[in-house]
Amino acid sequence: MALEVFSRYEVKYLIPYHVYQQIVPYLLEKMRYDKFGKNGCYNIVSLYFDSDDKKIYYETRNKLRFRQKLRLRVYDHATLDGASFLEIKQKYNNVVNKRRTMITLRDAYHYLDTGNTSHMDFYDLSNPQTLKEVDAFKSLYDLKPRVIVSYDRQAFHGLYEDDLRVTFDYNLMCREDELRVENGPEGKHFVDPGLVIMEVKVTHSVPLWLSRLLSEYECPKDSVSKFCTSSDLTEKTSLSSRTKEEVTI
Repeated sequence: MALEVFSRYEVKYLIPYHVYQQIVPYLLEKMRYDKFGKNGCYNIVSLYFDSDDKKIYYETRNKLRFRQKLRLRVYDHATLDGASFLEIKQKYNNVVNKRRTMITLRDAYHYLDTGNTSHMDFYDLSNPQTLKEVDAFKSLYDLKPRVIVSYDRQAFHGLYEDDLRVTFDYNLMCREDELRVENGPEGKHFVDPGLVIMEVKVTHSVPLWLSRLLSEYECPKDSVSKFCTSSDLTEKTSLSSRTKEEVTI
């Protein structure tokens, strides 16, 4: 969680929960639990932003060669005076670049409420330059809070390949109301609870031993976008609610 700037490849797989459980013992022969959480397990809650005309959504959905996202992220039980992260995630030709700054959640909300960085010198943050980049991106796209995405994660780090990281995300939920990340993981499932999003994150290429393991368990690659999939669900729910109101009227 401490890394603030990095570039890597990320390969996603959508697998059944029982396959995830079967794979873990083999991973532990060449990997260790992530140092965060108990046995590498922790919860993530993210607030994603988009423009009124859904520029971010369509960049991702249409798989543009260059696309980017802005999110505010917290881990486990967040408080206003605890740590949060403002992040810009960019993808170009399948290479993911991420820049983030740690900032207290209270200061993050103050920045979002004021809409500018005029009070930046008073914020408790780790990377002022990243906040300036966040502000430029948010202003250029006129980004606004759109959807909360939450999930539980178990993460592993390579013992012999220092750049290798594998994560399993499950219990994936979203909501478009109560857009406060400190309210925790609440909402509707946007991925079947019986499925897990596995991500292999590596600087160069997936190790041969891991490729063979995933092939043996028939793990299919699937570029599931948490942001797009959750946005589809919240929009469908909103449309259904509006239709019911019109029928009632």
